[in-house]
Formats: sequence, C-alpha cells, structure tokens
Amino acid sequence: MTKKLFEPTTFGRYTVSHRVVMAPLTRMRAEQPGDRPGDLMVEYYAQRASKGGYIVSEATVVAPNGGGYLGSPGMYSDAQIPGWKRVTDAVHAKGGLIFLQLFHAGRQSHKDMQPDGGAPVAPSVVDYEGVAYTANGWVPSSPHRALSESEVEAMVQQFRAAAERGQKAGFDGVEIHGANGYLIDQFLQDGSNKRSDNYGGTIAKRARFLLDITREAIAVWGRDRVAVRLGPSGSFGDMKDSDPEALFTYVASELDKLGIAYLHLIEPRVNGNAIDESKDQNPVAARLIRQYFKGPIIAAGGFHAESAEAILQEGSADLVAFGRDFIANPDLPLRLAKGLPLNRYDRDTFYGGNAAGYTDYPAYAEAVAA
Repeated sequence: MTKKLFEPTTFGRYTVSHRVVMAPLTRMRAEQPGDRPGDLMVEYYAQRASKGGYIVSEATVVAPNGGGYLGSPGMYSDAQIPGWKRVTDAVHAKGGLIFLQLFHAGRQSHKDMQPDGGAPVAPSVVDYEGVAYTANGWVPSSPHRALSESEVEAMVQQFRAAAERGQKAGFDGVEIHGANGYLIDQFLQDGSNKRSDNYGGTIAKRARFLLDITREAIAVWGRDRVAVRLGPSGSFGDMKDSDPEALFTYVASELDKLGIAYLHLIEPRVNGNAIDESKDQNPVAARLIRQYFKGPIIAAGGFHAESAEAILQEGSADLVAFGRDFIANPDLPLRLAKGLPLNRYDRDTFYGGNAAGYTDYPAYAEAVAA
C-alpha cells in the first residue's frame, strides 16, 4: 500500500501531486565538445516527466575545471543554456517541475578533464583512491592541488553564475550537491579538509564553503527555490570524518536557519551506485537530521515502494527519491501507484553511451504491447 506516497505535498513555493522524486542521476550523455544537452537528453527527461511530478537534474558542472566524468553536462557557459532550456521546456510541457543540481567534482577528476591539463583542485592535498571517466575510460584520478582562499571565494561565485544561468534556462530552482565526495563534501569532511584558514579547521569553517554557496544561490533564486543534498556518513570517493554526526547536524541546523526549500539526504547504506545490504536499512540519515532540519526532507538510497511508504509514514522524510528504478521505468510513478511490475535496469549502460539503456526503456503500455 502506497497511500502517503501518492498524497500531494509542498516544498518551497511548489506543490507536487505525489512524493516520488526522480533522483539526480549521472548518465554522461551530454554532447561533446561543449558538455551541452542534445536531443537524447531532451527525450530522456521528457520521458520521465509527469504531471505534478518532480525531477532533480543530473549533477551539472559549474566551472570548466569542475568535471570528473566525460559526458556530464555543464552550466559554466552561456552556450550551454539553450540545450538545458529545451530540457526544461519538455518537462514543463508534461506538467512537471525540475531543479538544476549544481556540482564540482574537485579532486575526483583527471588532468585530461582540466582545461589547461593542470591538476584537479581540492581543499587540501590528501592521498586517496579515486577515479574519473575520460576519453580513455575509467582511470585513477590525477594528483590534485589545494585551492587558495581567493580561489575558494571565486569558486563560490562560479556556483552563483551557474545558478543564474539555470534561471535563464527555465529551471524551477537549484539543488546544491554537497555529497558523494565531490568538492563541497571534500570541504565539509575533515578526512579531506586539512586547511587552517577561513575554510578549514572547525566544523563551522569547513561548512562555510557550502553555506556561502547556498546564500549566493538564495540571492539569485530566493530561499524557497534553493535546496541542498548531503550524504551523512557517505564514504564514496574515500570520504571520512572524525565526527560525522556533529558535522552534519551542524550543517542541517544552519541550513534550517536559511529556510531552504528542502534538504535531500542520502542514506549511508548507499556507496556510489551500489547498495550495501549489510548496513542498516532504517532511515539513519533522515531520522537523525529530522531533529535539526524542520523543513521538507527528501530521502534517497535504495528505496522501493514499501520502504518509501514506511519512511513517509514514520515522518522522517516528506518525499522519496528513486534512481535505478527511474532509469529503467520512465513511468515509475504510475507503476508504483498501480502496483505494476518494473522493468529491470541494466547497470552496464548507466554511464555514457547512446540511447541503449537510456531512452529505450518502455513505458508500461508499450511493454505490454510488445
């Protein structure tokens, strides 16, 4: 039974007719060169849009040196706006909402992805094991360098500029990606942030980068159209912190004060694109953070219809994001609402490629007809 999953709810200035969210999904199908959405991406998002539904775009690069995966789209150039405008128009034509997720890969990159062939950037130089996706496939990340304080301040403005382009492209808001071991997460966690300036040391200073970016996005969009994604205890990208509970409850409290549209939380049993079934299946992240963030919460991390309904009934989350099942089922909300069988996803086609495993998954009626 999925009663609450299909009740209307609100976040920020918006009302949605159900609580099934399409999670931000890195698919790496942007046209090259230029990291621009093309026909294939437009079709993909249009297929998954629904009346009263909500989509978070895939992680979108905010700076020329911010990519870590060839084929990820960008919003660091005005030339990328028209392609994204076609995407938002397609989603809106179906009656849906879509936020632009903004990210910078930081140290999870490679010199081949850098505009000058230089070193990827990070808060500090710390040995770690990471990978990037280049024209040569998956390769170990290149040695990185630490950003200067002035470069950090400039990076905040690059996030703002990307948020401004998102407005021109017709998005309904922005979600700031502070999870999965990317640049913002690297600043948050003390396993990767060894700085001693205004952006390192104490929890408050490590959180400053994220909070500065959030304030700049609010200045562009208003607080009711800005959201943040966090991964409390997330280890993807070799991330670790000495006191994750203190860190993420502080960040949640500060974001609560800013009055953002919602907080998007990844449950710790998810690592990259794999689910660790040995970890607690209860809503660890959402249950904890709910005590510190009073606005709407989206929970993500291997949910199915029954577990999504359970976390909503418990009250730890207000909406639930689905990833793999949305990849394989463009009409996922309909299937969950009616208890219809789901298409199986093909993990081998998740990252990069063409229409195969991207736009060729059938809707239910098409699958039955076939």
